[in-house]
Amino acid sequence: MTEQSLKNAFLFRQPILDRQQELAGYQLSLRRSDDLADERSVSRDAAALCAAYAELGMQSALGNARAFIGIDADYLRQEAIELLPASGVAIELNVVSVPDRVTLTRCQNLRERGYSLVLTDYRGIDDRSRPLLPMVEVIKIDVNAADPEQLQNFAGSLRKLPIKLLAQGVGSREQMERCRNLGFELFQGRYFAQAEIVSGRRLSASQAALIRLVNLVGRDVDTAVIEDAFKHEPALTLNLLRVVNSVGCRGSRLAQPVTTLRHAITLFGRRQLQRWLSLLLLAPGSDGGDPARSPLLQVAALRGRMMELLIEHGPSGDHRKLADLAFITGILSMMPVALGLPIAEILEQIAVERDVRLALSEHRGVLGTLLALLESFDNDDAAGCDRLLSGLPGGFDRHTLNTCLSVALRWLNGNAA
Repeated sequence: MTEQSLKNAFLFRQPILDRQQELAGYQLSLRRSDDLADERSVSRDAAALCAAYAELGMQSALGNARAFIGIDADYLRQEAIELLPASGVAIELNVVSVPDRVTLTRCQNLRERGYSLVLTDYRGIDDRSRPLLPMVEVIKIDVNAADPEQLQNFAGSLRKLPIKLLAQGVGSREQMERCRNLGFELFQGRYFAQAEIVSGRRLSASQAALIRLVNLVGRDVDTAVIEDAFKHEPALTLNLLRVVNSVGCRGSRLAQPVTTLRHAITLFGRRQLQRWLSLLLLAPGSDGGDPARSPLLQVAALRGRMMELLIEHGPSGDHRKLADLAFITGILSMMPVALGLPIAEILEQIAVERDVRLALSEHRGVLGTLLALLESFDNDDAAGCDRLLSGLPGGFDRHTLNTCLSVALRWLNGNAA
């Protein structure tokens, strides 16, 4: 793949979760819309993928989340692999035949240098996998390429080895639970972003309280009204004071701790308060959550930040208000999953501006197109991304989308302003 085609490929990512259903890493792949006939062709181009990892600064962007990068037998022998940070990547061995002595020696050397090795496409202990088992940390098994009995046999045969099992292609929480019961420790897929949508579902008391606060903050009401609403939610009040004191004022240390609600609300600001409360609606079963650990929170925050960045890359003009609306649109787009309600019912309870409502309900307007674009991006739909990019004004392209991803990830992990 040439440098130009590298810039014209989409950097897709699939989340990898651990047994606690917290983000552990991402499977990274490069793809173009004209590669759909063989969608693995680009992801196997290890040189281009490694170049994209370095060019976009993915080590800093991913923070503590590890990047899983596919390396074929040919590229495995290249010294360029050692430019990848051992602590930041897991090298997936796309070895399709029985490994020769050179391949085994190279794997052993990489392991001694601190690299984590992953054996992909596992189909049982055979002449291909046997010599690699002592050197790999993770074995990846495609759960859709094996029946339940095969999965049980695979897991059983590896149970006594110091190896983690990764379930690839997990499509539902039920499938994840079956794999977890078999001993799998890592799970790849977007099953966590799927939920049963039930019209008329009752919200919990904490969710209803958060929605009331989101509505108050989004309206032009006196601070005293917001303060009074917070006083009825002690847990949220404590969280707000904790966040304000830890963040400070525009990143600077506070001379004195903030101890009053009114001061906290004023210092935090309406815009940031609305964002924070909206994100809390996505926190599973609690009034708080860490976007870097909760996959649903991370998707929402990342989508909101990417929409905000894409607005800033658009035609010149006053982007501030539209960027704020873009961020909220990204967050609210994940509410049906978090709350189990249709978006129409959610919008009946949360006051939003018309542009946001049209984007969420009908994918209309610039915000609606950007939302559809990021939904396609999350679903590894290269053709859909290309189609939507072509309809946006301002010269958006694949490289813009990849760059916004890197910047948004870096922001999410606290490595950028």
